[in-house]
Amino acid sequence: MPGGHPTSTVSGMSQQPTLSGAGLILRAVVPADGAALIAILRTPEVARWWGDDVDDDTWPVDDDPDTVKFAIEVDGRVAGLVQYSEELDPMYRHAGIDIFLDPKLQGRGLGREAVRTLARYLFSERRHHRIVIDPAAQNHRAISTYAAVGFRTVGVLREYERNPDGTGWHDGVLMELLVSELT
Repeated sequence: MPGGHPTSTVSGMSQQPTLSGAGLILRAVVPADGAALIAILRTPEVARWWGDDVDDDTWPVDDDPDTVKFAIEVDGRVAGLVQYSEELDPMYRHAGIDIFLDPKLQGRGLGREAVRTLARYLFSERRHHRIVIDPAAQNHRAISTYAAVGFRTVGVLREYERNPDGTGWHDGVLMELLVSELT
C-alpha cells in the first residue's frame, strides 16, 4: 500500500469500490457472504453490541438502502463488516460508520485498519471532512480502537440505544474524526 493510502477499484455492476488496506480488503457485500457474516454477528462478543435478530434470507445485502456495506476480507475469508451512511445536506455533510469483526481476529489491529481504510476513502473519494461513530459507552475495546485511528470523544448520549436483548437502554459515546486527525 504505497504511501499508506487505500487503493480503490470500481467493481462491475455495483460501482462500489474495493479498498485495500494493510492485511485486508474491503469489498462489496454479496449474498454469498450472508452465512459467514451472520455467524460472526451471532457470536456473543458481537451480538452483545449489535444484536443478532437478522433476516437470514436478505441480511446484510438488502436491509438498508441508505447504508453502504463492505465485507472485511482477511486472507481470502470474510472477517467482518464495515459500513457507512452519509448526510449529504451541504450544511451538515458528514459520514457515519460502524463495524464488527470476528472475535477470533480481534486484537490484531484489523479493526483499526478497516476503520482507517474506510475513513481514507470517505475523506479522499467521497469528500467528507468529518466522520462520526457512536459505540456503546461500555464497549471499551471499540472506543480504544477508534481513538487509535484519531477519533475523539465529543459527548455521551444518555440512554441512547436499546440493549440488543430489549431489556433497557445503554449510553453511547459520540466520537468524531476530522480529516486532519486521521492517524
